[in-house]
Amino acid sequence: MFWQNVHHLDQQITLTINSWNSAFSDPIWAFLSMKLVWVPLYAAILALIIWKLGWKKGGMLILGTILTIVFCDQFANLIKHTVARIRPLHDEFMVGNGLNILELGGGYSFFSAHAANSFGLAGCTWLGLKKGLADSSNPADVKIIKWYGWFMFTWAALVGISRIFVGKHYLGDVIVGTIAGLIIGLTLGLAVSIANKKY
Repeated sequence: MFWQNVHHLDQQITLTINSWNSAFSDPIWAFLSMKLVWVPLYAAILALIIWKLGWKKGGMLILGTILTIVFCDQFANLIKHTVARIRPLHDEFMVGNGLNILELGGGYSFFSAHAANSFGLAGCTWLGLKKGLADSSNPADVKIIKWYGWFMFTWAALVGISRIFVGKHYLGDVIVGTIAGLIIGLTLGLAVSIANKKY
């Protein structure tokens, strides 16, 4: 009964957020949800890491980032198949109450791998760069880390929110995905930083 009430509340909040759609914003949310369009961003992140940390420490952070994304993605898939929560776009209640659908697809909803991967990437790279440049005497490095953090976490939040607007996830899926991604990303980012400092 408790989880049914939570699910119903999640449905109502998701429908409210999803209803804030428009002809102007729909293409933006659809764009943010695409994976391949972010390849240039990933390339820029790799270049920044190598530029600021060098090949050895940067390589360790890149490895940690790859492990973060793989772990986030596989953990999300494991939980999805265990919980087996139907996506909003396949839920009769959601569709019947006017859910705006921009992206089709199957599988399960809980939790959002997009949100987990985005926040995992942001958390791991931000902490890895911050720790890696902690001893830097260059004032520009402090600004880079500050603006990088603001940009990456804002980007991750927008990617997560886009999943609600395209009709693929509930708000709860995105929140849990965000938390899981941050925990995994920050943990591996810290592990990489410790390893770089020790070895």
